[in-house]
Amino acid sequence: MTGIIEGAIFAIVALVLISFAILTVVSRDIVRAALALVLAMFTVAAVYIMLNAQFLGIVQILVYVGAIGVLILFAVMLTKKNMGSDDDE
Repeated sequence: MTGIIEGAIFAIVALVLISFAILTVVSRDIVRAALALVLAMFTVAAVYIMLNAQFLGIVQILVYVGAIGVLILFAVMLTKKNMGSDDDE
């Protein structure tokens, strides 16, 4: 019985991962795409933890979500141009 429950939870997490990955690719707003990528990285860490690779899941959260995700978000925020402004500076 627990195998069926674990399989169902794994399937739900995998569907959430696929939906965030698709949202990352399809999204036209770069900030939403970056946030979807960070959430996809979280769900990859959840998959690792569910597969009894806890160390790899924690490293995924620390390195990819923490460092790379924040780096992408800062790069997006610092390079984003204001649309609709009349300033050419």
